[in-house]
Amino acid sequence: MKSAFTHTLKLASAASALALIAGAAQAASHEPVGACLITKTDTNPFFVKMKEGALKGAEENGIELQTFAGKIDGDVETQVAAVETCIASGAKGILITPSDSRALAPVIGQARDAGLLVIALDTPFEPADVADATFATDNFKAGELIGQWAAATIDDPANARIALLDLNPSEVSVDYLRDGGFLQGFGIDIKDPTDIGDEDDDRIIGHDVTNGNADGGRTAMENLMQIDPSVNVVYTINEPAAAGAYEALKSAGLEDQALIVSVDGGCPGVRDVAAGVIGATSMQFPLLMASKGIEAIAAFAADGSKPENSEGLDFFNTGVQLVTDQPVDGIESITSEEALELCWG
Repeated sequence: MKSAFTHTLKLASAASALALIAGAAQAASHEPVGACLITKTDTNPFFVKMKEGALKGAEENGIELQTFAGKIDGDVETQVAAVETCIASGAKGILITPSDSRALAPVIGQARDAGLLVIALDTPFEPADVADATFATDNFKAGELIGQWAAATIDDPANARIALLDLNPSEVSVDYLRDGGFLQGFGIDIKDPTDIGDEDDDRIIGHDVTNGNADGGRTAMENLMQIDPSVNVVYTINEPAAAGAYEALKSAGLEDQALIVSVDGGCPGVRDVAAGVIGATSMQFPLLMASKGIEAIAAFAADGSKPENSEGLDFFNTGVQLVTDQPVDGIESITSEEALELCWG
């Protein structure tokens, strides 16, 4: 009898243990998936909208999202620390706009080795396969559109005096792609497409950096006007830099002399197009980048699948649209009024 009782007790204990394990597994399967969004800053309207898209996507997909941002554009250390925090937290994926697409590669490798899906947003890594995927604007195309428009709009492109207001000294991919796209669109040989400033066209006054903000744009424009006050075409990396450049030109009484072009498509920038501050801008869609990124992390957590690139590209193209109130034949564009229905920020 004792032996039968002991056997029954062992069976009951084993069944209880299995039930506990099954219950724990079931509970684990219902635990929310963790993810992280790491942007360059949390002040630029572009990244504010990106965060909005990620938070909305996370809510819709049952994902617990942590958000991080650098103190300024180019703040690699803060982004590295954020990636390390995400790895330690057990997150399934990271969405990141890298401040330096080369310097961040080692820590991104650590994240992928730990089993996280890493998706670059807006700014590709170098090479692109440092991340599992990239969701971005075709930044070269964005630059090319405003370059083509500027060349078609200015009275005589052969007599252009061009100032280029770039991002930062690191020459990250988003920086040289937009810069090079603009120059090619304008009809200038860009030499090495990954090297900003190696052109030998005497229409170029020079390059300066802005850190992607209005103060930087103002200072960079002031510096370039000192080199040549006859500047009549100004390329800017983004619309905050364009706003700063315009203030510098206006202070010097040159606001009607220079045509400003930019990239972003934020609502403040679109209103600057309407006001004549910016002649044309290339609109991006940061909310779509972020929401698609969150969907990709959810799919990866569910079945291990990874996103695919757009055909013929090494990234998923989230689109670009030229915005101007001075349309040019042969270059598709929308008006500032139409763009206000699509803009962000």
